Amino acid sequence: MMILLLEDDDKIGAFVARGLEQEGYRVEWCKTGDEGLRAARAKEYDAAIVDRMLPGMDGVDVVRELRARRVNTPVLILSAKGSVEDRVEGLRAGADDYLAKPFSFAELVARIEALTRRVVAGAPARTLTYADLTLDVYARRATRAGRTIDLQAKEFTLLEYLLRNAERVLSKTMILERVWGYAFDPQTNVVDVLVSRLRSKIDKEHVSKLIHTVRGAGYVLRQG
Repeated sequence: MMILLLEDDDKIGAFVARGLEQEGYRVEWCKTGDEGLRAARAKEYDAAIVDRMLPGMDGVDVVRELRARRVNTPVLILSAKGSVEDRVEGLRAGADDYLAKPFSFAELVARIEALTRRVVAGAPARTLTYADLTLDVYARRATRAGRTIDLQAKEFTLLEYLLRNAERVLSKTMILERVWGYAFDPQTNVVDVLVSRLRSKIDKEHVSKLIHTVRGAGYVLRQG
């Protein structure tokens, strides 16, 4: 899952980003409200964590603008301002949750999990299935033909991406963006290595292969 983090404090931002990545999330970190607003409008995220006090446009205004533009990404406001009035203002602006600083990281993760579990129109499915392959996104459990598959964090993210786009060819650039972000050189072979590793776990013991290479184009999840 991809999380957008809007936080101008380097120490808090690094702590949250590192912790979420260790939990298996992909994190994109912006340090100003304007930068975060542009990012949230440019692509889809599974959830956003928005600090209230940001340089330029503050967090509440960012949320208000996103909702005005019909961007429905679940938003948790993270703020040192934790009075009832502050929480009400944030929620009325369109935030889905509000967590006051200082906070427990375990609680932050639990709240993000709760936000992404909520069933709303257009929300991503919890369980993804293709042929005999199944992925429970929230339990973080993959099975094929009833056998549990042990996946590392990036393998899980790649498999989820393939399942959500079954029978669609995904280029290396698309996979780099989804799994690693923009920090990697598009010419790197990390995608090939990761796909090979995932394929060995998904397809090795099965006659019917699901992960296929489309020469010159990328990779696709399909039967046959």
